[in-house]
Amino acid sequence: MGADKQPRGFRALMVQGTGSDVGKSLLVAGLCRLFTKQGLKIAPFKPQNMSNNAAVASTSGEIGRAQALQARACNLEPDVHMNPVLLKPQSDIGAQVIVQGRVKGNAQARDFHALKPELMAAVQDSFQTIGEGRDLVLIEGAGSPAEVNLRAGDIANMGFAEVADVPVMLVADIDRGGVIASLVGTRAVLTEVERARIVGFVINKFRGDITLFEDGLKEITERTGWPSFGIVPYFDHAWRLPAEDAMSLDGAEKPSNREAITAKFVVPRLSRIANFDDLDPLAAEPGVSVEVVEAGRPLPRDADIILLPGSKSTVADLKHLREQGWDIDIAAHHRHGGVVVGLCGGYQMLGRVVADPDGTEGPAGSVDGLGLLDVETVIGGDKALVAVSGRENASGAQVSGYEMHMGETTGDDTERPWLTLKGGREEGAISANGCVMGTYVHGLFAEDQFRHAFLSRLHQGHASTLAYESQVEATLDKLAEHLERHLDIEALFGAAI
Repeated sequence: MGADKQPRGFRALMVQGTGSDVGKSLLVAGLCRLFTKQGLKIAPFKPQNMSNNAAVASTSGEIGRAQALQARACNLEPDVHMNPVLLKPQSDIGAQVIVQGRVKGNAQARDFHALKPELMAAVQDSFQTIGEGRDLVLIEGAGSPAEVNLRAGDIANMGFAEVADVPVMLVADIDRGGVIASLVGTRAVLTEVERARIVGFVINKFRGDITLFEDGLKEITERTGWPSFGIVPYFDHAWRLPAEDAMSLDGAEKPSNREAITAKFVVPRLSRIANFDDLDPLAAEPGVSVEVVEAGRPLPRDADIILLPGSKSTVADLKHLREQGWDIDIAAHHRHGGVVVGLCGGYQMLGRVVADPDGTEGPAGSVDGLGLLDVETVIGGDKALVAVSGRENASGAQVSGYEMHMGETTGDDTERPWLTLKGGREEGAISANGCVMGTYVHGLFAEDQFRHAFLSRLHQGHASTLAYESQVEATLDKLAEHLERHLDIEALFGAAI
């Protein structure tokens, strides 16, 4: 494999899109599950990803959340080689660079382009590693190959496809409109060599009568010369799967809470929000409402719980939070006896001080926290990347999840730890009045026993039979069946080389 075009020993197909958020991640996950159920050995791969929603791999490195879900669809443990380059934005022009699961450093947008030749070597190595022993590797592109201004040194789309010599399936989103232009326009800006690499296209997120689009489909095939693998109707259960891209929070409405609301979670949307799939099990819970509040809007007064999510840049997001006046809303909520929960970066914000003496996240210095927990945080040191399990101290309920953070939090309120993890390690903090709590553990609410205990304390009599992880598995199966009904799977598999 690589520039010398040596045989890889496994088949591969790359899924690229006409734009971001066209459904590439979901399609790859569904195809992974479909082919796996057919008895094939499948693995997912994404050369380069940009997301602050990450997962801890089995080797304790980190990869994009979508690749963790795709691995699950293949009945595999997440592996750092499934997503060898992960960019985690920390500012408008800079990002933390993760290579094969480990932090390589920070890079400004212009500096990152200089790294691409070095990163391509890591990408090629991971691609070969993840493909060993597999029948097919399904590769997900990033953004769109139509972004030709980024083509030089590209490792995410056509640049990788060319070096790895893999065919490409192009995905377009009809739900946003302009699907004919998006496909025809993509072809127009690609080179002849790149056009020839595309073996077909899929139209995704269709609503209504597919037969009404027959003329449109004919127009696309005539103008591009590419065959269609099918039209995929909108998958109504997509909200039940963990989402990776923060774009999924834009106006997202999950139709799971039409029952009488017994608990309302309000979540301020931080500018560098991270690991927001922590919210998914709560949103899936019958009778629970999760409202993500956009910048410029006050936090609703009828919240039962204000939840501060993870952040890729705690100090910057504390500033953002104050600029929206959310600190005032949180203080009022707390003053009236409301519950406040902080996860990871949100936990750090709840303390008295957040210090970044080495400038790990940005300019060195320290800022005042919200002062709702008697703790303080020093950011720095090695990044904690570890799967954890244990018990909640209040209920004895089982907990599991993962830690992914830099820094250490200490103070008097840690003497009231929220959790006790395996090995006896006490973790998190609870305020003296019991209304404010924080922890570094992500994924808490995915554990049914803990989530049910937490909600029943909040509202006596709250009962649920939701088995969240089982729901994710069932949804992956439904997605696979959905794709099998609407795509020419035989032709699609045959296009892989």
